Amino acid sequence: MEKVVTLENGKNVTIRELKKDDADAVFAFFARLPAEDRKYLRVDVTKYEMLTHRYQDVIENRARRLVAEDDGEIVADGALELKGHGWGEHIGEMRLIVARPYQRQGLGSKLARELYFLAAEHKVDRIVVRMMKPQIGAQHIMKRLGFHDEFCIPKQVRDQEGNWQDLIIMRCNLEDLWSEMEGALADSDWRRHR
Repeated sequence: MEKVVTLENGKNVTIRELKKDDADAVFAFFARLPAEDRKYLRVDVTKYEMLTHRYQDVIENRARRLVAEDDGEIVADGALELKGHGWGEHIGEMRLIVARPYQRQGLGSKLARELYFLAAEHKVDRIVVRMMKPQIGAQHIMKRLGFHDEFCIPKQVRDQEGNWQDLIIMRCNLEDLWSEMEGALADSDWRRHR
């Protein structure tokens, strides 16, 4: 999968699947993120070995990973993590992060949309996102993308600085999302993936 998308500022960016030889470029992407943006990530992405596990998840079909690239530089990263069995068989978890210069340009929404398509291919019914309570901006973005608050677990996780944070869990029912998008968009991609 590779798709060129136009951002709100008119710039073209390529969204594509993560490749094995992307490790250095992904590491550079995360290294360029301000410490404040990395603070709430699930793992310390400044450790190169943490990134090598990401592609292994793709190989073993536990995740689908996308990157957005501009002139050979990765500017956004997204993932759909798949449970694949038992209670979690039809549930995926979405992760997204966009470099600050590319925020508020529609890139996060376009990347999320491609992850929705991947979810449909994997017969995922519901997508969840987990984030820490201070990530208010991310929560607003996810609500715009069709997610709803499910619950908050107080002092459940530690941020990268070691501070306890409340864990916010949000969920999106993919079938409801398709219905909303069909009404709002005339884009044939939505109908094709449904």
